[in-house]
Amino acid sequence: MTGATKQACSLWLTDPDLDHGPRTDKSATMRMCAVSREVRPIDELIRFVVAPSGEVIPDLKRKLPGRGLWVQASRRTVAEAVRRHQFKRGFKRDVRVATTLPADTEALLERSCTEALAMAAKAGQVISGFAKVEGLLEQGRAGALIHASDGAADGIRKLDAIAGQRTGNIGESRGLPIVTALTSAQLDLALGRSNVIHAALLAGPASKTFLSRCQILVRYRMDDDNKTGDAARNSD
Repeated sequence: MTGATKQACSLWLTDPDLDHGPRTDKSATMRMCAVSREVRPIDELIRFVVAPSGEVIPDLKRKLPGRGLWVQASRRTVAEAVRRHQFKRGFKRDVRVATTLPADTEALLERSCTEALAMAAKAGQVISGFAKVEGLLEQGRAGALIHASDGAADGIRKLDAIAGQRTGNIGESRGLPIVTALTSAQLDLALGRSNVIHAALLAGPASKTFLSRCQILVRYRMDDDNKTGDAARNSD
């Protein structure tokens, strides 16, 4: 073990709540949740940092400078961290923590999903509109099915029946994921058109990125660990 590695290990042992910045911990795949004290894969956690203003903010891309504190990617857990003043204790300094941090974090996750969907659309990997989605499903070319969370149940049932799917946030049957994590307004924003209720993804890296971000959003909204695990498996 090199001297630098020993020093890093020593720092982690004396201060396990915080990482040592995005560059130092670039290769880390596991971190400890500051609330539950459980060591989890970083894909199941959200990194928080202190902005220059002294406010605690989520670092969804894990690239912001400064030391980071990790919390399980669950709205309930983030709310618990706020309630228990975990950020002040973890950062060992006076910090500003908005009471709306759980909702603000969810809004950023939603925006991350809409941005990823917009990128997939620019890459030509998104088809929208009931008839076009129906045709794509019948041809067996759809890589994933998207429904607006506030869409009419009748249209959702019809497309699910064609796909042989069950409904859910991110469900899977016969290998086709179903995503209902975004509202119609959010789909409109991502795709640059109005009244989007149904869409389908074609295979491609941009579509994969969108599904991955939706998986994180679904995990954040869910409280039951078993359901979270199912959602994670179903979006692969």
